[in-house]
Amino acid sequence: MTQMIRLLEEVRACTLCSDHLPLGPRPVLRASPTARLLIIGQAPGTRVHETGIPWNDPSGDRLRDWLQLDRDRFYDDSQIAIVPMGFCYPGKGRSGDLPPRPECAPTWHARLLEAMPALRLTLLVGQYAQKYYLPQQYGSLSENVAHYRDALPHWFPLPHPSPRNRRWLAQRPWFEQQVLPALCEAVGKALE
Repeated sequence: MTQMIRLLEEVRACTLCSDHLPLGPRPVLRASPTARLLIIGQAPGTRVHETGIPWNDPSGDRLRDWLQLDRDRFYDDSQIAIVPMGFCYPGKGRSGDLPPRPECAPTWHARLLEAMPALRLTLLVGQYAQKYYLPQQYGSLSENVAHYRDALPHWFPLPHPSPRNRRWLAQRPWFEQQVLPALCEAVGKALE
């Protein structure tokens, strides 16, 4: 546990890409050596940056709904780790937030994953996590999600639960019908 505490202190003090962050550095993540489920998303939005609580926004509400987890269980660091691709708010683009800063994952992920030996399942939420961790999977996020079984038992690819993705979800009823029940089952097993 001491190793993880030191590592988290080091990550939270990171200023590697501060020149590129419009609101300054504020790494937002949660991790524990006893965590069995890891959620790798994109990067914090402005609300998460302000509160310092990951997934503390409408996207998080939808993600918790998909996982069938209440807030207390979702934020139980001893069971669930949350390590985004970019730890700080990257700024606004033309059609939403900018992509996660490219420095975070290569600098910190391997060390964080090594410090979490109890992990059983990692949710890859959105295209950035999938491109980083499933580079030889299918060509698109939709295909990765449709073929989620091929990534099991270690990975589970998901679309981003952003309200902006309503159209994606509406056009793919198979996600709610087939993928979400399998997701709940996989998460349940990981947290047993």
